[in-house]
Amino acid sequence: MTKTVLITGATSGIGEACAIKFANGGYNVIVTGRNADKLNALKSKIEAMGAKALALVYDVRDREAATKAVGSLKDGWENIDVLINNAGLALGQEKEHEGSLDDYETMIDTNIKGLLTMTKLIVPGMVKRDKGHVINIGSVAGDAAYAGGNVYCATKAAVKALSDGLRIDLVDTSVRVTNLKPGLVETNFSRTRFKGDNERADSLYRGIKPLTGDDIADTAFYCAEAPAHVQIAEVLILATHQASPSIVSRKANG
Repeated sequence: MTKTVLITGATSGIGEACAIKFANGGYNVIVTGRNADKLNALKSKIEAMGAKALALVYDVRDREAATKAVGSLKDGWENIDVLINNAGLALGQEKEHEGSLDDYETMIDTNIKGLLTMTKLIVPGMVKRDKGHVINIGSVAGDAAYAGGNVYCATKAAVKALSDGLRIDLVDTSVRVTNLKPGLVETNFSRTRFKGDNERADSLYRGIKPLTGDDIADTAFYCAEAPAHVQIAEVLILATHQASPSIVSRKANG
């Protein structure tokens, strides 16, 4: 039977790469995000590959909209085998006492509360069917704070704690939980963080060959396709010349 994956934040970067990877792997794919045009373009791309796709337009910060969207699933789409909680962002890099409370609230509402909303909406069905897999996209930033990371690091530390807690809560079921922790990945992430300052965003990747969304999607797919008795709890994925959130060698050719 064909499996179904639901991916939040699927309009670009890691989320889009996961959608393509899982479609190529034979999954039916539900893509979600805020941009209807991008989601529908991705849906068409997946369908052109010969896979089935469904687009749900909503913001994970909006619990009511998320609940309505997930509640609209029918004809087998509601039986989700893999949930990829990918929607997330960083905003700004100011010192904690100098940053924007609005930015802090957006990160917390997206990275933590949005993940919790989707977990609450999808996991009970997995438990009822006694099968499923939750893949949370965390970050190396969740392991240790770095200068300017403060609140973002805290949200990704929460993703780790929530992943570990969910795994404990599901230990008597066949539902698996994985926390993927990427390091430097070249996507729109930094452009969002620096609010359109492309020069500042691009400088993060100079002198090093960073990871790509495809690299993370490959890892997510590997975890999802592991034998049923194998639970890959956590994966830290770094570029070769990155050792930690703040230790990077920029001597390599980017």
